[in-house]
Amino acid sequence: MTGSATTHVLLDATALPPGTSRGGVSRYVDELVGHWPIERVELTVVAQPYDSARYAAQLGPGRVVTGPAALGRQPVRLAWEQVGLPRLIAQRDVDVMFSPHYTMPLAGRLLRRDGRRVAQVVTLHDATFFSHPHLHHGVKAKFFPAWTRASVRLADALIAPSQATVDEVRRVTGAPANTFSVIPHGVDLERFHPPTGAEIEAAREWAGLAAGVPYVAFLGTIEPRKNVPALIRAWTQVCREVADPPALVLAGGRGWDDEVDPAIAAVPQNLTVRRPGFVPEHLAAGLLGGAEVVAYPSLGEGFGLPVLEGMACGTPVLTTSLLSLPEVGGDAVRYAASPTPDDLADALRDLLGDPAERSRLAAAGLARAQGFSWQHTVDEHVSLIEGLASTQEAMP
Repeated sequence: MTGSATTHVLLDATALPPGTSRGGVSRYVDELVGHWPIERVELTVVAQPYDSARYAAQLGPGRVVTGPAALGRQPVRLAWEQVGLPRLIAQRDVDVMFSPHYTMPLAGRLLRRDGRRVAQVVTLHDATFFSHPHLHHGVKAKFFPAWTRASVRLADALIAPSQATVDEVRRVTGAPANTFSVIPHGVDLERFHPPTGAEIEAAREWAGLAAGVPYVAFLGTIEPRKNVPALIRAWTQVCREVADPPALVLAGGRGWDDEVDPAIAAVPQNLTVRRPGFVPEHLAAGLLGGAEVVAYPSLGEGFGLPVLEGMACGTPVLTTSLLSLPEVGGDAVRYAASPTPDDLADALRDLLGDPAERSRLAAAGLARAQGFSWQHTVDEHVSLIEGLASTQEAMP
């Protein structure tokens, strides 16, 4: 320990992208910073220039270090992580280096000016780079497994948001179980809540939906892992059979799934698909809460925030039982028998045709979502870090 009243943690937030490119990892870091108990554990955040003001407003003066603007280029950021970040650690007399996005300084021992060793904690969000490498970009499919292996080998403690992620990382790397802590993500119940009628109408207008038209909602980055083409085909199967078919709203970042456009092109002209893009924060509850069903047919997740967010908005959720998703949904969501279009269609058809079951799942999901709290997530992180800091010994 430092001899001061609190442990001092340095959190490296420089891997987070700007603006509307921010996804689940950015949400995780933003919530950690926003709920962090400064009076208990000192926190300094290293941030990109576009994040500095926001984090400084949350943490107060002197607790944010703005990295060089060139860190927006990944090769520069990774080089700085190995050279500039260790220098900053020594200058700040840090007890624990917290790397919340896979990568970390690879120096064998990070040292403070007084010779004490700095412990390193790394969060591994996802293991689908191992289980489903074909669903990731070529560079990403090679980069993240390599960095995960390095972090498993060198970090003092590893955090994962689900047991499924731990199991997959351990299967591939052989890492001991006691290296990991499973700390689930939370949900912001002020942002994600059963919406008012006005919130629903605002979201419907933003999505370009005609008045009174029901809809099925998907929210997430549209990338191959999310299995959106299968959802489009499943929804098309179901809607061919009904007189007043629901629209399909595919909300979120455009991503890089090349099969989505052809799947949409094959949709009959009497059916409606909307792709409104990234959802403004104030419209998220209205979009999810106004849907007949929130569909998230993912092929695998490290956690699955959209499932939890749909539950928190009081909407029945349809997903798959792959990797971490059952840890989030429990028995409060509907699982398709498989992620294929036919099985997704069977599950979606059942839900749309059974208002009583939709009401049951909506209530069960809303109740389950209350058990996921970002404050609890932060408390678990802080307890882990305090315990780790207390074991560090002075170096000769």
